[in-house]
This record gives sequence, structure tokens and C-alpha cells, in this order.
Amino acid sequence: MIYFNNVSKVYPQGGNDASLEDVTFSVAPGEFVSVVGHSGAGKTTLIKLLLCEEKPTAGSVFFESLNIHALKHKELTNYRRRIGVVFQDFRLLANKTAYENIAFAMEAAGKDEEEIMSDVPHVLDLVDLTSKMYHFPHQMSGGERQRLAIARAIINQPELIIADEPTGNLDPVNTYEVVQILKKINDLGTTVILTTHNRGVIDSIGKRVITLEKGRLIRDDKDGKYII
Repeated sequence: MIYFNNVSKVYPQGGNDASLEDVTFSVAPGEFVSVVGHSGAGKTTLIKLLLCEEKPTAGSVFFESLNIHALKHKELTNYRRRIGVVFQDFRLLANKTAYENIAFAMEAAGKDEEEIMSDVPHVLDLVDLTSKMYHFPHQMSGGERQRLAIARAIINQPELIIADEPTGNLDPVNTYEVVQILKKINDLGTTVILTTHNRGVIDSIGKRVITLEKGRLIRDDKDGKYII
């Protein structure tokens, strides 16, 4: 599904220091892969490359048969619609309720009102937020806001979910709940790529772990342990 082929990314202001250096790995459909590493290891750059927010200095990134950095504008828009993204800082619309935040994402994807009225309650139930349907983000806890962000990310049934440090601002209880939801989404067949610093999160998932260090891929473990 995803293939990084000898990918390097060097930022001019960084001199000769590579944010990523000769990184090669693949992710199969339906996998749950965690990407770990200290701050500055290259996790954020990897995600930006996958989202086409940056282009590689060398190498190629493929999504199925698509060289994603060779896509034209319309093709790139269609590609991004196949991905749902969950950020550490939620990025919710403050002036919209939980229902409206998700409905807005559906409207942007061209869904009609009947689909919205049918699907939004279902996805809120999936993340256990039915009772918060008409609450605004400021009326919700950090864990609830992150679960809402996940609901928004999955509402258009993407093939891939990218969760970029989704538990970074959460306490252990809410962290556990968010991880369980990501595992449930993966169990339903969606590919998940998670970046995190949290050793406990990695060990609780028990899935594949890719470790980055100073821009290089130094480990690729199937047994799901945080070793760094």
C-alpha cells in the first residue's frame, strides 16, 4: 500500500544534516504501524512527505502504484481524500458542535444531507460521544476532543489513518481510550500509522514498530516493543 524507496529529505537551513536519510520501508493494507523516535528523529518529516506537504530530496514515496510527489493538483486532492489525519492539537472548528465538525468534513467531500444525517450519529457512537453530539469543543475534555478528531478523520472512510502524536496532550486514562479506538478502527480494516513518544502506548498495541534515529531507520520490529 505504502512504499518509501530510499527516501532522503534535507532542509537547506540544516546544512548537511538530513531530516531523513535513505529510508526504505513498506506498509501493507490493514497494518497498524507505529513510528517512534526522539524529538528530531524525523517522524514529522516522514508524515509531511506522506501527506505531500514536503517533497523528498531523493527517493520516492508510493501509495499503491502512485508516485505521490508526481501527482497533479486534482490527482493530489483525490489522493488526500483517501487519508484521514489526527493531530496532537485536535484542529477542531471551535465555533461548531461535535456534529457540525464531522458534518463539515463530509460536506467538503461532497456528501449530501441525507448521508450526513445517517453517518454522523453512527461515527459519534463509535467513539462514544453520542451524548456530546451538540457540545462545542470548549465544552469537552481533551480526551473527548481527540476522540472527536478521530471521528472526523474516519467519517469519509479513508483507507489510511495517520495519527501524529494523538496522545501527546492526554492523561493515561484518555490515552488508553484513544489507543483502543485506533485499534478498533484497524480491526475494521483501515491501515493505521501512529507516531508517538509514549513507550506505554507502543507496548499496549503490540503491533509493528519502526524506529527512527537522526533521520535513519534503525529498527523495524514485528513484535511491537519500544526499544530505543
